Amino acid sequence: MAKAIMLQGTGSDVGKTVLVAGLCRAARNRGLKVRPFKPQNMSNNAAVADIPGDNNHGGEIGRAQWLQAIACGVAPSVHMNPVLLKPQTDVGAQIIVQGKVFGEARARDYQALKGRLMDAVLDSWGEVGEGADLVIVEGAGSPAEINLRSRDIANMGFATRADVPVVLVGDIDRGGVIASVAGTHLILPEEDRCMIVGYLINKFRGDVSLFDDGLKAIEKFTGWRCFGVVPWLKAAARLPSEDSVVLERLASGEARALKVAVPMLGRIANFDDLDPLKAEPQVEVVFVPPGKKLPADAGLVVIPGSKSTIGDLLKFRENGWDRDLAAHRKRGGHVVGICGGFQMLGRMVRDPNGIEGSVTDAEGLGLLDTETVMEPEKMVRNVSARSVPFDLPLEGYEIHLGRTTGPDTMRPSAIINGIEDGAISADGKVIGTYMHGLFGADGFRGKFLESLGIKGGGIDYRAEVERALDEVAAELENHLDCDAIFALAR
Repeated sequence: MAKAIMLQGTGSDVGKTVLVAGLCRAARNRGLKVRPFKPQNMSNNAAVADIPGDNNHGGEIGRAQWLQAIACGVAPSVHMNPVLLKPQTDVGAQIIVQGKVFGEARARDYQALKGRLMDAVLDSWGEVGEGADLVIVEGAGSPAEINLRSRDIANMGFATRADVPVVLVGDIDRGGVIASVAGTHLILPEEDRCMIVGYLINKFRGDVSLFDDGLKAIEKFTGWRCFGVVPWLKAAARLPSEDSVVLERLASGEARALKVAVPMLGRIANFDDLDPLKAEPQVEVVFVPPGKKLPADAGLVVIPGSKSTIGDLLKFRENGWDRDLAAHRKRGGHVVGICGGFQMLGRMVRDPNGIEGSVTDAEGLGLLDTETVMEPEKMVRNVSARSVPFDLPLEGYEIHLGRTTGPDTMRPSAIINGIEDGAISADGKVIGTYMHGLFGADGFRGKFLESLGIKGGGIDYRAEVERALDEVAAELENHLDCDAIFALAR
């Protein structure tokens, strides 16, 4: 079995995903065969990964493990994230196990399922470690949630079963980092506390020497060694974001030639589709929170994916975004709908089997002459395609339920594996597609922006992600004792 080390946080959103990605790249740069692993993830930002032995279908994992696989220089596998929870309501989620839909459960019911899921986690753990020198594991939430400890599969429940040493991550940017690290030490049971080999501080701004007394205080309370203090990593902003919690920090951008408005749907999914547009020098991407109007000066509105199309469509109307969108179209504005956003743009969305919930019919936004019917079988696959209007190659993935038909599908937006996909309005200004990742195609993105009167496409987006990973790894090498962290792996 490969050696392993695990990063757990004092809370959610402390930066574990980027730190693991950076450490994976640092280990790869040292010539190690390194792999990422996250026992359990909760996110509607999913990626498509290979299912060993199944050449026809892909499986779902969190975008974080997809990014970390890139950092390792390997193809993503469903075993890198064996349990993925995709929230559909405030109290329930779809459960993905080793890439495939396992079922749905309310939060309370899910706790009872965890014992059965640990077997899948440990099975995938063995698969990921096969042939690797090092596995870097990412926890979820915090090990200090001791009320959930008895059935935990994401943090200490996994670490103790797999005998993986833990580095604790504290986030100084949110405040209270001394208390969060010391408090974690205080309330962990002895068996779990012994798994922690040290800690690091993340997201520091300013003169790190000002925190010397803070480090002494943490050492006094815990006895743990400090592996370093990581500054605010500017390069992390150029990496795909996984969790919707970051959206509140993306609500507005710097004013540029083209404003792209993106409504923040309640169950927004795969919003990193917008990252390549954000990277364009002349494009301002504005994520619009509920209660705010879609900006009247936007040249393009993108309706992103959704884990609950009908639910988000109803909320879309409650927010008055349907009226804003109609006004946008009247002004000659352009609209792109991706996956669930594409479904919303039609005349009607039907869910006769109640797959998404109790509401089985909803009137669409009516910007495309199409209708969508939800069907039980989920399409999950990586695809190579071609843009119909621009006759340029595309590359991305599909994760969706439902089949969309209607007159506007006779004007497809893409050809995927020889089959027409999506729809375009008669005037060409409303485009719908089931394909995620289309803006990542540099040539297509450039021509699309050119059609909106903007110069773009000069950026190699994938190369930018690689450079950002290299920069994060370099910063970690400068500010962490990476040698000591890797040496403690077992």
